[in-house]
Amino acid sequence: MVTTNHPGSDPVFMRLAFVVTLCLATAACGASQSTLRPEARPASTPGRTYAQVPNAGFDDWVRNFRPRALNQGVSAATFDAAFAGAGFIPDSIELDRNQAEFTKPLSEYMSTAASDERVTTGRAMLSQYADLLSRIEAQYGVERHVVVSVWGMESNFGKRRGSVPLISTLATLSYEGRRGRFFEEQLVAALKILQRGDTTPQNMTGSWAGAMGHTQFIPTSYAAYAVDFTGDGRRDIWSDDPSDALASTAAYLSRSGWTTGQPWGVEVRLPSGFDFSQSARNVKMSPGAWAAQGVTVNDGRAVPDYGTASLITPTGAGGPAFLVFGNYDAISRYNNAQAYIIGVGHLGDRIKGMGPLQRPFVAGERDLKRAERVELQQRLTASGFDTGGSDGQIGPASRRAIRAFQASRGLPQDGYASLALLQRLR
Repeated sequence: MVTTNHPGSDPVFMRLAFVVTLCLATAACGASQSTLRPEARPASTPGRTYAQVPNAGFDDWVRNFRPRALNQGVSAATFDAAFAGAGFIPDSIELDRNQAEFTKPLSEYMSTAASDERVTTGRAMLSQYADLLSRIEAQYGVERHVVVSVWGMESNFGKRRGSVPLISTLATLSYEGRRGRFFEEQLVAALKILQRGDTTPQNMTGSWAGAMGHTQFIPTSYAAYAVDFTGDGRRDIWSDDPSDALASTAAYLSRSGWTTGQPWGVEVRLPSGFDFSQSARNVKMSPGAWAAQGVTVNDGRAVPDYGTASLITPTGAGGPAFLVFGNYDAISRYNNAQAYIIGVGHLGDRIKGMGPLQRPFVAGERDLKRAERVELQQRLTASGFDTGGSDGQIGPASRRAIRAFQASRGLPQDGYASLALLQRLR
């Protein structure tokens, strides 16, 4: 959902920090790990009831929280109505405390993110909501297939919006205190949504960690970006009618710097002997300059000039390569996990009518868990390839060490911290 390692007070970053709070391995939780949104952050977890149970400590916390909320602009009437049916949810705390670091091969992730079923459904949604999406695109400049792709990634086109009472779960997580400041800020924002009249406490439902509606906004990002596209006076992202939710997503991307007509990225072919040190987000060139280095689309033509681009190889030299543009960064403001960005981009391309990738992701290759990244750094350093420390962050020094090791073994020097590389070092 981050271009910062601290959630801060900016609603954009609070939206992005939501992923960090779930420990689903964004950049703030460790180097280049992927947030596997289609499976790993369900709105509801099988076997969980999210039942409210009596808890005297929680009740005391609510009483103490009330004046703090009122001091931040929440009315007494709003607060009392919201908490009239709220209660302590043990399942929320259990899930929050036991969010294991979770990785999955990108090939498997993409098979779900852009599955044939999801592509077919997405194209059906393009047709069903053609007029709505046309008006959203005209107002915000975000192409309809991209909006529908985010919808598909976030809630499977509205099928998994979540049914956990938001006030109860946010209050529970605020009371528990492990990330109390973050969740309390979300709780105050949720109360202000109710105070504005956008929805009711009964209808304000979502995931156990506070994401709401068709495209899973947390309360602070809702406050910053949600729009009343239907003109009924409410920004209703919970309704079966997805109008406000889809328009809100377009508004979010638009204000994140979306450029109309620019792709998120283009799959490219690399020349033999390509210098993989160029595969870095801080290396930016025009498509023409990349073509001069032999980087072309699969038929050998230069990529059209959509603006400056970086080259990424998500699963190293053996997998697909992409030139990515400014709209890649706009999607990253929604969720900074590389897998998510590529998932949204590629699903959108498929929904638009484009075909599968020409080169598949490396089967079985996945991002390393933090302990594995630490081990990789330690083993590289012990082998004479200094990573500058073993903090689990795969930064420039670690990538240089990886490339040096790869060069010493006659391997493609892609600098990628792969599972295969770790296994070779063991």
